Order: sequence, then structure tokens, then C-alpha cells
Amino acid sequence: MIRKLVVAPLAALVLSACVVVPARHGPGMVLAPALPAVVELGVEPYYYQRGYYYYYDNSRWRYSQSRSGPWTDLPKSHYPKETRFKGRDNRRGADQKQDRRGEDRNQDRRDRR
Repeated sequence: MIRKLVVAPLAALVLSACVVVPARHGPGMVLAPALPAVVELGVEPYYYQRGYYYYYDNSRWRYSQSRSGPWTDLPKSHYPKETRFKGRDNRRGADQKQDRRGEDRNQDRRDRR
């Protein structure tokens, strides 16, 4: 009988440590609508649709109801199939390698010719 009295509270304590609470759930959480299949960005990496701002950074999408944030990660199921950039060639071939800043490393070689 004494063992049962000790085991029950101990089991409750151990099982309560396994509870995971999702962040930002409840009435305050709003999920933005999915992006269209193809998104074309201008000079700045922002896209606006149906009252939400979307921000593209390092192959990740974030959304907010204000352009100044706070930003929330967009679920991958809502990502567009293709992201295009106005004024840039979207192809990355062997002759056009770009560094992290998006600058063409072969441009200096072409300028020297």
C-alpha cells in the first residue's frame, strides 16, 4: 500500500516532464495563407498578399501582418514552388557562379577581357 502511494506521485512527476507545449498556439496565433506557386521578388525580398507581408531570407520564408515585424516562420507547406527575382538571371550554370552575396564571381574575368 505504501509503495502505491509513493509510485503514483513519482509517476505523475516523471510524466509531467514529457509534456510539450507548442509555441504561439491559441486565439492569438494566426496562420498566413499559402503563397502562390511562383513568387517574383523585386529589389527587396518582401512580398505582400491578402494582408500579410512575406519576407524571403536564405531560402526561408517568414510572414507578418506588418512589414516591421514581428516575423513568424512560414510552414514549408505554404512555400512557393519557385522564387524568382526581377532583374536577375534565375539560372545558375557552370559559367555563372555566385557567392553568398549574390555577386557574380566571374564578372571580374569578363571585365578584364
